[in-house]
Amino acid sequence: MKRGTLMNQENVEVLLKNLADRNIEGYWFEDFATAKSKIMSMISIKDSVGIGNSITLKNMNLSYELSERGNLVYDKTLANNKEEVRELKRKALLTDWYVTGSNAISMDGHIVNMDHSGNRVAAMLYGPKYVIIVIGINKVIQTLDEAIYRVRNIASPKNAKRAGMNPPCVDLEKCIDCRSPERVCNNLVIIEGQYEKKRMKVFIINEKDGF
Repeated sequence: MKRGTLMNQENVEVLLKNLADRNIEGYWFEDFATAKSKIMSMISIKDSVGIGNSITLKNMNLSYELSERGNLVYDKTLANNKEEVRELKRKALLTDWYVTGSNAISMDGHIVNMDHSGNRVAAMLYGPKYVIIVIGINKVIQTLDEAIYRVRNIASPKNAKRAGMNPPCVDLEKCIDCRSPERVCNNLVIIEGQYEKKRMKVFIINEKDGF
């Protein structure tokens, strides 16, 4: 499989099996609309939901639709000030469901993310009862080393720019392992597996979106 290309059925089956071997449920969808419908059906209207900051989820309009139907949603991007951002991050760690994007996933099932404050990866690892990770096809990479490269050199510079930060990678478009106070790459986390059966679910979408 070449980087950035759509997956064929054989590759899909390999990836889903590798996730299953790591005690992670994998789902394949042809488009984001179908994936969103599945998310809405899995989450009960009585459940609380934490949302990880993600271009993909914003484009899906997920926070709005969950809130409109009555779910209690904790999404830091809806905060009015820094103190409210901090509080929403904390509350999202104890929700029934946590829905987030991801920076990369390797074909052998490693889920790789880089975080600024660490709240997103913290929720993935522990806290919420269930986690759904939504990944566009552009995030699927052949090897773990390539996934880490993507996170450092593609996702992080773009996310820094989106956040209004200006570490060296924004202009250089590559990581130089800087010590800039504006760096957003403080927490590199590789998920090798999940100890609790059925807790973590990865939605892989046959469309490109996000960084």
